[in-house]
This record gives sequence, structure tokens and C-alpha cells, in this order.
Amino acid sequence: MSAGNERFSAEAASWDANPYVHRASENALQAILQARPDLVEHKEQKQNGTAAAQGLDVLEIGCGTGLLTLRMAPFVHNIVAVDAAQGMIDTLKQKLAKAAEDNKETGARLQEAVTPVCVLLEDSESPALPPADPSDLSGNGPRRKFDLAISHLVLHHIPDHPLLLKTLFGCLKSGGQLALTDFENFGPEARRFHPESRMDGVEFHGIEASQFAEQMRAAGFVDVVVKPAWTMDKAVERFPGDWNAGKPKGVELETMAFPFLLCRGTKP
Repeated sequence: MSAGNERFSAEAASWDANPYVHRASENALQAILQARPDLVEHKEQKQNGTAAAQGLDVLEIGCGTGLLTLRMAPFVHNIVAVDAAQGMIDTLKQKLAKAAEDNKETGARLQEAVTPVCVLLEDSESPALPPADPSDLSGNGPRRKFDLAISHLVLHHIPDHPLLLKTLFGCLKSGGQLALTDFENFGPEARRFHPESRMDGVEFHGIEASQFAEQMRAAGFVDVVVKPAWTMDKAVERFPGDWNAGKPKGVELETMAFPFLLCRGTKP
């Protein structure tokens, strides 16, 4: 994991230059919104000034530079965006500061809605998480619980899924839900999702749907559904190491279609 975190910190500044990551994050948002239409309703109510409730408190793990975070923020009350790579969190903080510079009012709303946290989250009571009682500054009290936990393209970087699911179960309120997205392990060809030079921190070549669903149930989640939500074309290496010196110029890139899973479950 440490090698992967170092890699992601180093790549944070240039991460958003890849159009693929924007397209994938937008697809993840739309999949979550389709599964949770109440989020869309809440955004519309906020815009109309008719919102009856404050909206959901959301936990995002592996937020990266905030590509999904900032897309999700208008639909929720607050999103605590967690990542283990300091460079990614620093880039997200820079985006929030830039938003405040560009428009004081909307930037202030965004800063209020998004709480970036750098931590490798393995404990639902981690002092790095916001306290349940905002006035508790000791860091020793109970931690905030969430209505929804999300992640995108993170699961395949995490070696211990049962520990992750146990942690997320502890982070949720009763009735809280998971909505995790990642590409599916559909066989040996799924390895081609990553070029060979970017294998640091890759623990799985996609998620096996039935296995992950069983792990969710074992962690205590009910109403578990793990199934493909969209398919996305991605450029891949023609052979291992093809891109070691960068994508070859003047050569038509090979593409593959990768199915993405939406993993949903509810804490009783």
C-alpha cells in the first residue's frame, strides 16, 4: 500500500490531465444517482429553497483529487473525502481554495460541504474522522456516522476487503448504505486495465462480483446487490510493457471494454 500511496502522491498534480478519469468519475456519479434518486430530488429542492431536510452525510474513501467528490457535493449535505495519499488530499484542498477565489459565495458553500482528510482508514473510530459532537475538540470522543459511503476505482487497490467492509459498516448509521464502484474481474484479460508500469499498489485486477457480495453479507450488510452498472472503453497496452516509454506515437491504440460494478448494501 505504501508504494501505491507514494505513486499517487507523486501523480496528484497531473492526475486530472487524463480525460479518462473524468469520464469514469462522471459515470460513477450517474450510477450512484440512478440508484439513489433521492439525491437528485434533494439537489432540486435546495435549488428551489424547498428542502425539508439537510441532506445526506457522505463518506468517500480513496477520493483522490476529488473528481467524484466535487461532482457529488451539490447533492448532499456534507462529504468527508478520505485518501491515504497526502498529495491527492493537497490537490483537493487546492481545488477548494481555487473555487473560493473564483466565486466567494459558491466556493464557501463548497468548502462547507467538503471535508478532506488524509488517513488510511482502517478504524471507524479513527480520530482523523470528524467527531460526532462538533464541539468535541479532544479527538477522543465518538466519530461521526454517515448516511452513505462511496468509493470509485479504489477497491482494487485495497488488499483486505473484509477489513474495509467492517470499517465502513462501523462508519455508517443504521439504515446507511454503501455505493462502491470499480471495474469487474471478468477473467485474465481484466489485467490489461493497467499498463505494466502502473502496477504499484494494484492488489486485484478488478472485483469478482459474487465474491465481493458474499464479503459484504459477511460484514453484516443486507439487501446486497453487486452488478454491472456501465461499460467503458479504455486504451490498453498491446503487450506487457508497451507503454514503458509512454503511449506509442503514430500507432493506433488498442481499446477494450471494461464493465464497472456498482456494489450496494444497507446496514440494518
